[in-house]
Amino acid sequence: MKVVQILPDLNGGGVERGTLEIAKGLVAAGHESIVISAGGRLVEQLEREGSRHVTWDLGKKSPMTFRHIWALRRWLKKEKPDILHLRSRMPAWIAWYAWKGLPAEDRPRFITTVHGLYSVSKYSSIMCRGERVIAVSNTVYHYIRDHYPDTDMNKVTVIQRGIDPEEFPYGYQPSQAWLEAWYQSYPQLKDKKVLTLPGRLTRLKGHHDFLDLIQALKNDGLAVQGLIVGGEDPKRRAYAQALYQRVKEMGLDSEITFTGNRSDMKEIYAVSDVVLSLSTKPESFGRTVLEALSIGTPVVGYDHGGVGELLTQFYPEGLVSIDESPKCKAFSAIGAEVKEDLLLYSLQDMCNKTLSLYAEMSVAKNV
Repeated sequence: MKVVQILPDLNGGGVERGTLEIAKGLVAAGHESIVISAGGRLVEQLEREGSRHVTWDLGKKSPMTFRHIWALRRWLKKEKPDILHLRSRMPAWIAWYAWKGLPAEDRPRFITTVHGLYSVSKYSSIMCRGERVIAVSNTVYHYIRDHYPDTDMNKVTVIQRGIDPEEFPYGYQPSQAWLEAWYQSYPQLKDKKVLTLPGRLTRLKGHHDFLDLIQALKNDGLAVQGLIVGGEDPKRRAYAQALYQRVKEMGLDSEITFTGNRSDMKEIYAVSDVVLSLSTKPESFGRTVLEALSIGTPVVGYDHGGVGELLTQFYPEGLVSIDESPKCKAFSAIGAEVKEDLLLYSLQDMCNKTLSLYAEMSVAKNV
């Protein structure tokens, strides 16, 4: 099969990682993988793993982006892919119009993945228009069912995001060289209880609740360090600046560490006492929950959306009601044990199910 995935860019994040994982799985299975995006820091990895990248900015939310419809249609006629897989709303609209303009016999199969609990609108409805629609969790399946009643739910398939247990092995310990470099960069973390909040610096991730948590634990006399792991969102720099300012105003300069983007999450989970997931709005999934639990690090998170779904299934002791402080659960999670034999969702299973769906659609196209 020849499969084309389209998304806004490849700078990092859950959607981007999922795209690379499926691309790698396609190549490993002997298929042709193409990804269209505006580019970004993950392009090198994508190409190194055997996929072809086409640089095309189809994600900019501007009327001018619609000018690409005709060029994309010509490209599709030339490339003749079997599957066109859309992972974001603006590119999905461009691809939809390009696809609809092709003769029916020349169209690839049109698949969408609903990665987020988007604002309910005509704009977002495009993600439910795929010939098949992938929901990344039961939370997303219910979101589609409840908010887009015109969607034929028989075409919606739940394929949970997964992790590679070999990438996040239970009981993993970082190398001595890594530890030395880590504590050289962040000496303030030594001999402290480290609470980690992974995720880009966006309002959704609950950074302010995290600051309140660290302050409350500090006021209780606990020697804690709050570790915020994630880069600034280029579109939301004002939010990042406001966050830095609040840290100063709260007098938490010595207790809060911002690392920016890191590619060594396995090691960071391993040196963390607790990982937090404090998104103030429900999230569609919550991959960091699985990654940390796979390593054996306790996770505390709000009981809503995909995070609540995962914690209910795999680590219910970490659940916190959205209207209460996570302080007590975070305190009790320090030093707690996570079972080794948790049957977490696997990356291999996610890839197998996605490629099976591609194959099913591709066969139907050629019948």
